[in-house]
Amino acid sequence: MPSLNPTHIDDTHWQHGHVFVDDERQVRIHYIDCPSLGEKQKGVIQLIHGYPNTSYQWRHVITPFARAGYRVIACDYRGAGDSSHPKLGYDKVTIADDLYKVAHDHLGIKTPIHIVGQDIGGMIAHAYAASHPDHTRSVMFGECPLPGAKPYESGFKNSPGMWHFTFQQQLDLPELLTQGKEKIYIKHFYDRLAFNPNGITPRDVDHYAASFAQPGGMRAGFELYRAFPQDAKDNQAMKKKDGQLKMPSAALCGEMSLLLEVAEEQTNEFYENVEVVTVDKSGHWTAEENPKDFVHKVLNFVQKHN
Repeated sequence: MPSLNPTHIDDTHWQHGHVFVDDERQVRIHYIDCPSLGEKQKGVIQLIHGYPNTSYQWRHVITPFARAGYRVIACDYRGAGDSSHPKLGYDKVTIADDLYKVAHDHLGIKTPIHIVGQDIGGMIAHAYAASHPDHTRSVMFGECPLPGAKPYESGFKNSPGMWHFTFQQQLDLPELLTQGKEKIYIKHFYDRLAFNPNGITPRDVDHYAASFAQPGGMRAGFELYRAFPQDAKDNQAMKKKDGQLKMPSAALCGEMSLLLEVAEEQTNEFYENVEVVTVDKSGHWTAEENPKDFVHKVLNFVQKHN
């Protein structure tokens, strides 16, 4: 796989680790842990990547967050990057539990943390906040129509821009049609959804393509989408049980993103205290298209809620 450490990334202080998160030791999660580089640690930020991405998505923002005084955790969730690619467990509550075990159980972070997720990672961020509210200081998520929310269920999932939701939920067919064509397929996502095409370079595409070409890589990505019906049931059940979540929340989207139109409505449906945060001059891939403004906007939000 292409190096995770291109020369333009300041990763001097990153610590890589792996931890098993299930009793049968079948699911191993790779994580990056970057300590606070400020005079005093202000808190912890856990970053949750999207699809088709890995923790590499956060390469430009981990160290800036650390320099601002935050410890930063960025995992490859199950099925992605250097983590295991199991057959089961792609509902977002299960994946959120994996990440909770990394942060709380393995790394020993007992105080509530700031959760930031994008795309599929946004769905996982919501599941984390709903499943582990006592470990969530604030949550920022977006660039995803949330299964179970009114915009998703009322038809946005079937809009032309979301065609891949239907395709990737088909059994076996996506794997067959993309085998040997992983780079062509996932590059289409970056090209189609970006406002700033320079945010993901050919070298970055090569990195992602190599990651998804691993055995089980594409299957695992598709399983994230096949789990949407269960995610919808889980999200609706958690809301029925606990009502709107009370921790500070933000709908985090790119200024030029198609998904901005549903961000505020779906977040207000599940949270009491909502802000809308947009990353300037960015499409879907906010932390890659405009990392400087991404860091600025996220820090503005989390610093209000320490």
